[in-house]
Amino acid sequence: MNSVFVYCEIEDGAVADVSLELLTKGRTLASRLGVKLEAVVLGHGVAGIEKQLFPYGTDVVWVGDDARLAPYTTLPHAKVLVKLFGEERPQVALMGATSVGRDLGPRVSSALHSGLTADCTSLEIGDYTEAKSKQEYKNLLYQIRPAFGGNIVATIVNPDCRPQMATVREGVMRKEVLDPAYRGEVKRLNADEFLDDTDLVVKVIERHVEKSKVNLKGASIIVSGGYGVGSKENFALLHELAAVLGGEIGASRAAVDAGFAEHERQIGQTGTTVRPKLYVACGISGQIQHTAGMEESAIVIAINTDPDAPINKFADYVITGDLNVVIPKMIQYYKKNSK
Repeated sequence: MNSVFVYCEIEDGAVADVSLELLTKGRTLASRLGVKLEAVVLGHGVAGIEKQLFPYGTDVVWVGDDARLAPYTTLPHAKVLVKLFGEERPQVALMGATSVGRDLGPRVSSALHSGLTADCTSLEIGDYTEAKSKQEYKNLLYQIRPAFGGNIVATIVNPDCRPQMATVREGVMRKEVLDPAYRGEVKRLNADEFLDDTDLVVKVIERHVEKSKVNLKGASIIVSGGYGVGSKENFALLHELAAVLGGEIGASRAAVDAGFAEHERQIGQTGTTVRPKLYVACGISGQIQHTAGMEESAIVIAINTDPDAPINKFADYVITGDLNVVIPKMIQYYKKNSK
């Protein structure tokens, strides 16, 4: 038990952002534990992929390059990870809370009887004392995530089983290069030593992936609307403000459920996590389910008729008023002063 493992997803020959974010966090955890940070890459045509991983402080990159491992299917990837984790016995194993991670993580944790905490928003290392036996455990992984519909934040520990497994949503962790010159070790995985015919019963004949037309993660300015916007027609004002500012449109879950905006624009615990330079919250009350997805914004402007709205507590600027009056004035003054 001497490592922190990160399963890395590959998208069009590049490592997915969520995996790089996990490597950044994994480096911090590994340093705190005094162990190695190791990455696993499974796919085809991934020669040289370690060059994308080493700068994030990765000590070991396990590479399985085989046509049978691409595109992703459950059984081959699960078989490789179960055997690899069984042999290497990592302390911690992390995956993205993506469609792949949500499929792969439970299967691997079930096979290893290790348990799994899904959709974590924070990961830390700390000690734990069991309440009944008073037994003390050192350097456990604190797996922190919202619970009970986001009404509380739960800290989950796994004292006895290894690896301590968690999935984390994209955008929750920061992605930061440790050292561009950092170099680790590459270890090759031979798929023949892991797979048999029963693992290959599912074959992908044709694969189509539709790219999202909304880029909330890459937007430096986001104008977001909640149920308080009132209607889909009123969202046109937000679109106009976003167009003037050169930003993107976001929405709370309540606004999406009401049909005011598309699901791909949803920000929050069950949507996308964002970190824009400017976040304009219009008609959003600021419940934890939403703020969990935008609380890392550099500057937050809240526009709301309720002076006691929860979002006002951490907004940098609060405008109390009707957005149908406030937003047109914002657009007018911005156009006037940007000439």
